Amino acid sequence: MSSQDIPEENLPATHGTAVAVADEKNPFADPGLPPHEHRIQDIDERAAKRSERTVALLFTVSMLATVAFIAAYVAIPKEKPIYVFPLGHVNALNFTLGLTLGTALFCIGAGAVHWARTLMSDEEVADDRHPIAAEPEVRAKVMADFRQGAKESALGRRKLIRNTMFGALALVPLSGVVLLRDLGPLPGTKLRSTLWAKGKLLVNMNTNEPLRPSDVAVGSLTFAKPEGLEEGEEGFQNEIAKAALMIVRLQPDDIKDKRELEWSHEGIVAYSKICTHVGCPISLYEQQTHHVLCPCHQSTFDLSDGARVIFGPAGHALPQLRIGVNDEGYLEALSDFEEPVGPAFWERG
Repeated sequence: MSSQDIPEENLPATHGTAVAVADEKNPFADPGLPPHEHRIQDIDERAAKRSERTVALLFTVSMLATVAFIAAYVAIPKEKPIYVFPLGHVNALNFTLGLTLGTALFCIGAGAVHWARTLMSDEEVADDRHPIAAEPEVRAKVMADFRQGAKESALGRRKLIRNTMFGALALVPLSGVVLLRDLGPLPGTKLRSTLWAKGKLLVNMNTNEPLRPSDVAVGSLTFAKPEGLEEGEEGFQNEIAKAALMIVRLQPDDIKDKRELEWSHEGIVAYSKICTHVGCPISLYEQQTHHVLCPCHQSTFDLSDGARVIFGPAGHALPQLRIGVNDEGYLEALSDFEEPVGPAFWERG
């Protein structure tokens, strides 16, 4: 059926134009835009005022939430707990900062959306597509203006200005990099060191008593902590997360790695308990194969061969602690770990 066969009253508003007429070259005629439907805010000023007040209220709540965020950051202690149903006890500072910042951002977004949908113009406008590239005359004029501006700026002739400008632009972003310091401790100051040091006794985690070589039987797995680190004291969780140690006694002939043998005492080897994948505590030991298994993602380490990774997603071997025996016959550390414990980080070397 051609357009001539369609009743006049059923033809679209654009019928008769070159774009709208359905013919052999363009079998689908442009139907045009549907009739515009006015919103209540377009015809009722009181409704428009209500929408205006709603948007203003959302923006005001956002401002108050931002002020509350700043006040909470300054006033609430870092370690103060708060009970929130149904979450239980949570960190008061973190909860308040998240709630206030989330409210501030949500209200800005909600206010902008409500403003756009109720008060800004929603008239449909149709526009034909045009080539993106400019006309040759326009491009030639732009390039000519650019060359003229470059010439008048004397950037090529004033090398001192040019070089100092480039230097200033290159250094300005460094101010933002410096602010990254507040995101956490520097790897070189916190992540590379633990409480282990020369002369620190190996203390049994269960009995809280210093360990002697005779306390570690062949094939047993013992967990230890540094001397002086007491459970319940402030900072215990942060320190034990880096210093937790597992001790296994092997037959010296079963130790394949030469350095491991040198750093052990009578077959007693000490390795970090923290998995090098995502930091889970390792707790499973297979006596016959001398393998330890991380229960989180099944990373497996061979304690008879430098605790190298033999299975799983861990990226590197467990760090070994060099140990010996002091004059009183107790096991002691001869140094800190030579490598950072736990997962790798960007400054690991």
